Amino acid sequence: MSDKIKKVLIANRGEIAVRVARSLRDMGIKSVAIFSEVDKEALHTRIADECICIGPKNTKDSYLNKIQIINAAIVTGSDAIHPGFGFLSEDSTFAKLCEIYNIKFIGPNSKVIALMGNKDVSKKMMESIGIPVIPGSEGIVDTVDMAKDISKKIGYPIIMKARAGGGGKGMRVVNSEEDIESNFKSAKKEAENAFGDDRVYIEKYIDKPRHIEVQILADEFGNIIHLGARDCSIQMKHQKVIEEAPATVISNEILESLYEISIKAAKYVGYTNAGTIEFLVSKNNEIYFMEMNTRIQVEHPVTEMITGIDIVKEQIKIASKKSLSFKQEDIKINGCAIECRINAYDSDKNFMPSVGKISALNIPGGYGVRVDSAIYQGCDVLPFYDSMLAKVIAFAETREEAIRIMERALEEFIVEGVKTNIEFNKKIMKDIDYIQNNYSTSFLEEKMRR
Repeated sequence: MSDKIKKVLIANRGEIAVRVARSLRDMGIKSVAIFSEVDKEALHTRIADECICIGPKNTKDSYLNKIQIINAAIVTGSDAIHPGFGFLSEDSTFAKLCEIYNIKFIGPNSKVIALMGNKDVSKKMMESIGIPVIPGSEGIVDTVDMAKDISKKIGYPIIMKARAGGGGKGMRVVNSEEDIESNFKSAKKEAENAFGDDRVYIEKYIDKPRHIEVQILADEFGNIIHLGARDCSIQMKHQKVIEEAPATVISNEILESLYEISIKAAKYVGYTNAGTIEFLVSKNNEIYFMEMNTRIQVEHPVTEMITGIDIVKEQIKIASKKSLSFKQEDIKINGCAIECRINAYDSDKNFMPSVGKISALNIPGGYGVRVDSAIYQGCDVLPFYDSMLAKVIAFAETREEAIRIMERALEEFIVEGVKTNIEFNKKIMKDIDYIQNNYSTSFLEEKMRR
């Protein structure tokens, strides 16, 4: 395989598949979309240069079917695969298959994914080089009795986490021993359904922290830079709802520490491509390494808006064995960007998923507004996959102005045919604590209890 990438198979669906296809077109590289039988009319299949069916509706038979996706790449003559986020993006065995079949995996190599993508392994490694980690189990927790023993030792509350993957899947906060068994079983089941891996580990639950993450880019020549930090503290059931960059509430001193730790971690494991180091910052400014996401993040657009760098393009350039075209001192952080995730669920009915056909649609626009989406009028919102319909990104010189632009964009966003969380996001934009940057990861739960 030559270093030059000519055709990329996008091993994903939804807005991230659309996002990757657009960057590929901008770069003059051919794209191949995969789809399940029920996704035949999805937008990503329409804008890619080619598309190929890889199985029935169930994710394990289609978007998680490693061999079928490799076969699709071979049949279409694709010399690279972009995994997007979710599905197989942090699956080291899939990355290894790509290496075996001489297909470039657009991300780090399989060994690094195995080290950093598995959260318990990465914690041990970071601890070994002096990076502070959250107290927890030494590895995988196999039984309910083991979970009870570990939880008693580190003290409640604790949080159970899926070993593979992210996005809030397979995570449960437990406040007492009586709740261990039911949460242990449900966390394992959810992890198995989402990632094909039911293994979980346990950590001490840190009360009311900020969730801060650092975006890095690393080429295959040892050059590593960061693109600033994002604040992802507005969450619901450990799933991010609103993200923003830069992380304005965190002091420059703490941010510099986070940048230093992130680059140190990436260098230690020989990281390449785009990656994100996630931290919790406590009320007392204590820093805890959480995990490293060895893929592009849902919230990457806010970083793109404040840096002017297309992260997907950089991923592809790095995979083509090109060195980074900029140094750390070239990265300038300008303005503020906020992202709201628009999901198909009913905020007034305990966030019950909503499915159906989108009968009417108006996408917001205007100065300072970006929308990443895979929906169109007449498309079907299916019950088989993630509920995210779109991401609205507002950008302005100041955070205050970015909030106002987001309010305007959400007012203009009309989706009929399914329920969405647009009104829910509007309420957050008007909340005085959010406006004053006075919140933590428990912000939404506390608001909803009032």
